[in-house]
Amino acid sequence: MPELPEVETFVRGLRPLVGATIRRVEVLDPRLELSGRAVAGSVIEAVERRGKYIVFHLSGGRILMFHLRMSGRLARTCPDNEMRFVRLIVELDRGEIYFINPRRLGTVCLSSDGFPHRLGIDPFDDEFSPDCLTRIVTASRMPIKSILIDQRRLAGLGNIYAAEALWHARIDPRRPGAGLNEDEVARLREAIVDVLTRAIEHMGTTTGDTVLDYRDTGGRRGGFQAYLAVYGRQGEACPRCSEAVERIVQGGRSTYLCSRCQR
Repeated sequence: MPELPEVETFVRGLRPLVGATIRRVEVLDPRLELSGRAVAGSVIEAVERRGKYIVFHLSGGRILMFHLRMSGRLARTCPDNEMRFVRLIVELDRGEIYFINPRRLGTVCLSSDGFPHRLGIDPFDDEFSPDCLTRIVTASRMPIKSILIDQRRLAGLGNIYAAEALWHARIDPRRPGAGLNEDEVARLREAIVDVLTRAIEHMGTTTGDTVLDYRDTGGRRGGFQAYLAVYGRQGEACPRCSEAVERIVQGGRSTYLCSRCQR
């Protein structure tokens, strides 16, 4: 699933379209609850990220929101061999936007009443301090990894970057949030911001070579997979201590860790 760095990369690739007028929207998937006629003629006034959402601010005070889910992406161009996975095309007065959504899990929504979802704090919010993270994690005895990927608590993190941040902070993902001390939370907060910042600099993480795998708006692969310490590296040597990286399952999702470094 595209996480904060991938979504931020999409947003940066789409910002040159600010000021463009939407000529037509062709909805190709009946699962998408959007009327193309409702947005035709609108001007894109801004593009921003909210957690894992891509948000287009349109003229008239409305917003058009995409959530990419497991395998969706927005592209400025689309290869011929991927056209069958295009579920929506936004035709502009200067180009197109293709919603490529192979598993059909991604969503699009038009709102006239602002952003309708309740999200936790963004890791790049000025208010995301060690004290803020302490209040979030110590209020629950859930495993810390589960807390970090709960979008109602912290918006934008998912499996990849939660695992990486916990490795950098030397914290076992199975530990209850309420059991972390002040120093551990401060390390974790620093690790979260650092990992996300570096991932954005490398345009996100691409773990495979199929249509299901992340690529940016221009079809380019991310580069942060070369810098992953534990995610997807089961059985490989931990970069810090050479212990074999483990894979466990938490809440039905894979978690990667080094049991020697992370305690």
